[in-house]
Amino acid sequence: MSETTKRQLPVWQESILLVVTAVVMAVVVKAFLLQAFYIPSESMEPTMLVDDKILVQKVSYWAGDPQRGDVVVFDDPGGWLNESETAAPANVLQQGLERIGLFPTGGHLIKRVVGVGGDRVECCDEQGRLIVNGEPVEEPYLQDPSVNGDLTFDVEVPQDYLWVLGDNRGNSADSRMHQGDPGGGFIPVESVVGKAWLRVWPWKRIGFLRDTEAFSATSGP
Repeated sequence: MSETTKRQLPVWQESILLVVTAVVMAVVVKAFLLQAFYIPSESMEPTMLVDDKILVQKVSYWAGDPQRGDVVVFDDPGGWLNESETAAPANVLQQGLERIGLFPTGGHLIKRVVGVGGDRVECCDEQGRLIVNGEPVEEPYLQDPSVNGDLTFDVEVPQDYLWVLGDNRGNSADSRMHQGDPGGGFIPVESVVGKAWLRVWPWKRIGFLRDTEAFSATSGP
């Protein structure tokens, strides 16, 4: 009998080892690389639709913070989510898969960053455009640009915080809607889980989520 045969594990032990290895790899991937989420509301239309399943990548923020124009997933700063958006997975299997990043999770928000620490963000100019550090911003991804100026604001973003808005400005409970809350509508950079990267469902719209050039003309104060 050869040494290889002597050292071979029984099938049941190999199976357990493979399952444990797969789970450990999934946990590592969720912690450092990718995580699955679903879109619970209409706030990011037309970029993302209700029940879209997406992958969020974390690599971009290993050595830097979110940038203007990034679409980010972040933890609820407190009171931003309603009950339907915080619903737990339906069964034990889904709950287990959610914990290791293999089932799209809820309890988070997804918005577009329009202001980073040190920025002054205003809404809006006479044409209904955002103004970031004195520069008007053309936003081609908006659902309805005509409603952009319905809720005005003029804020200076603190360091290590972000100002975020939905692409569907007429139906998005974003930073604008929480200006009176304890956090003033700003979200901490540390609450960001990652950057929206790939739509994986529905299959007819599978594809990478492209970066925008809308904020290329803006700069720090």
